[in-house]
Amino acid sequence: MRLLSNMFTTCATACFVLAFFASRASAYFMITEPHRETQWVNGATNAINWKKGVLDGIAGFDVELARMSVDGLTLVARNVPEKPPSLNIVLQDVPAGDDYFLIFINSTHGVMYATSPRFAILASGGSASGTVSPDPSVPTVTVSGSPHPTMQFATTFPVLESNAGISRWGTGDEFAGRVGGLLAVIVAVVGGAVWTVGW
Repeated sequence: MRLLSNMFTTCATACFVLAFFASRASAYFMITEPHRETQWVNGATNAINWKKGVLDGIAGFDVELARMSVDGLTLVARNVPEKPPSLNIVLQDVPAGDDYFLIFINSTHGVMYATSPRFAILASGGSASGTVSPDPSVPTVTVSGSPHPTMQFATTFPVLESNAGISRWGTGDEFAGRVGGLLAVIVAVVGGAVWTVGW
């Protein structure tokens, strides 16, 4: 019986660990463009692309542009919808530099979802390399000048209705599935403990 008890405890632990990792697998957010070799050019249309988890509860976010060597943020777009997973940016008179990065954030709550690798912005007329072509079917935002403390977002998308009904646990069937999985793990752990103590 001791062998059966140990096997049950091991299985319960494995179920708990797998349930934990399965819940985290749906919560990733990566900026795929710009990347380290990307060069954006002033006066040109530049692409932002991302990949994210389906069940992460993030229907929209804000995009901000920052530099490592200069204080301040350039507020690019507010309430950017998760789909399509790209956005175009036209730069006008943004100072050239090789230390820019993007921040995807919920600026209302201060929750940061993702940051891009460092990339370069070239002066107008420069020749870019390592840059993905923009998608003409997605929205385009125009950003101009240096960061300024009173500057507003360059573009604000409409409020996303779907954000109101999404909780950390998802909606509808997602919620039921997650609660059911959590209850199964709890029952397995408690059952394993009772079985171990009882034998």
